[in-house]
Amino acid sequence: MNTALVRTRMAPSPTGEIHVGSMATLLKNYAFAKKYGGLFILRIEDTDQERKIPGAVERLLATVAAYGLSWDEGPDCGGQYGPYTQSERLELYQEHAQKLIAEHKAYRCFCSKERLESVRDAQRLQKTAPKYDKHCRSLTQEDLSKKLDAHESFVVRLAVPENQEVAFTDVLRGKITFNSSEVDDQVLIKSDGFPTYHLAVVVDDHLMKISHIMRGEEWISSTPKHILLYQAFGWNPPIYAHIPIFLNPDGKGKMSKRKGTVSAQFFLDQGYLPEALLNFFMILGWSRKDQREIMTLSEYIAEFEPKDLSAKSVVFDLQKLDWINGMYIRALPLEKLEKLLEPFIPPDFPREILSAVLPLISERLVKLSDFAELTKFFYIMETPSTELVTKKASSDTVLKQLTDTIAALTKIKNWSTEELTTTVRSLQETAGWSKKQYFMMLRVACTGKAITPPLFETITILGKEITLDRLLKMQIMLT
Repeated sequence: MNTALVRTRMAPSPTGEIHVGSMATLLKNYAFAKKYGGLFILRIEDTDQERKIPGAVERLLATVAAYGLSWDEGPDCGGQYGPYTQSERLELYQEHAQKLIAEHKAYRCFCSKERLESVRDAQRLQKTAPKYDKHCRSLTQEDLSKKLDAHESFVVRLAVPENQEVAFTDVLRGKITFNSSEVDDQVLIKSDGFPTYHLAVVVDDHLMKISHIMRGEEWISSTPKHILLYQAFGWNPPIYAHIPIFLNPDGKGKMSKRKGTVSAQFFLDQGYLPEALLNFFMILGWSRKDQREIMTLSEYIAEFEPKDLSAKSVVFDLQKLDWINGMYIRALPLEKLEKLLEPFIPPDFPREILSAVLPLISERLVKLSDFAELTKFFYIMETPSTELVTKKASSDTVLKQLTDTIAALTKIKNWSTEELTTTVRSLQETAGWSKKQYFMMLRVACTGKAITPPLFETITILGKEITLDRLLKMQIMLT
């Protein structure tokens, strides 16, 4: 692969939140450019004005930055080949479309929506692929002048050559060949003067000197249109690599909103760490030579090559993501974890116990948003299950255990983990109670949950008053 003067890009549309698949593709473009000392460009493709959402550009840029990635040229920082927002480049597209018209490589089409629909209806009846019938391609100069003088609305279409081989080499898939007869005389400029995606992306990629295009495999069918445009302009096309899509976590179909949230920002909002998400994106369809799955961005940049990507679609494995995120959380110093948890701490959580609670739950955090559920019992007691506390012993036995435990804990003057451990273990051993049953009963009575952080550390944080109060309430429930 020729890597001289590598310039890669991502060109999202401001029509909604950026998809996790797009973020993963952005990472690959970023990493490849950085590996070879090149530049990564961010361009906003907003030619579809009807679908543009106010504020989407700002949110998009903020999300990419929140993932810890940056760009060398873009709408906010400029660059040598700006502007980097397509709606600010309309004159460029018009100039290039006019050039093609002047060279008879494109033409004006005046067909109404009604005529186009009737053509499509006829093609459906004949069970042929819907395609423009080239009606306006053969207009005489006289007819063309009359329509222009009458200010009739028109679009500009590419004059696709007949029956020519259109081929390009994909880094992942090798040579891909189409026949030009399969390609429609695509619209280049819409009736509102805005370019279509196909014209704008080719003009922009060429003028911005993009050397390599890594994008989703759904764009393979559009690539012949782009190759034909490169040929019409007399330009050399970039190197293409079409990356497989993500499959839904259940492995069925393209990852979509119907099967769950796909917004890259959503995963950050749920408390997945950006470094962990990037690491997850790295290993989907690609692996290091030593097969290690946990890696830094710099390690990924050093090893990543598009040719090593799998050509098969990969499952967006949420269990793997959870595992990776948990690994990253556990590697954080507690001081940093506390700062990252700030947006996820419920307003009614007692802050005075935070530093004591954090070491107990950090090993169990899968994502930062788990904090609320893992710590809720410290300050909100849900009604414990009497069935759970009497599952392995009779009600009479449990009542005896509660009475003796309340008495023993009441006598403790130095409420500490060490004192609690000694007192409770001595009580259990002297009475001959089952350790497993008794400690489970105590856990459920004090927390309302069968699974918690270490029991004695938890009771220490709860404090003497709350612990005794909860044990008494359980005693009353069983009486």
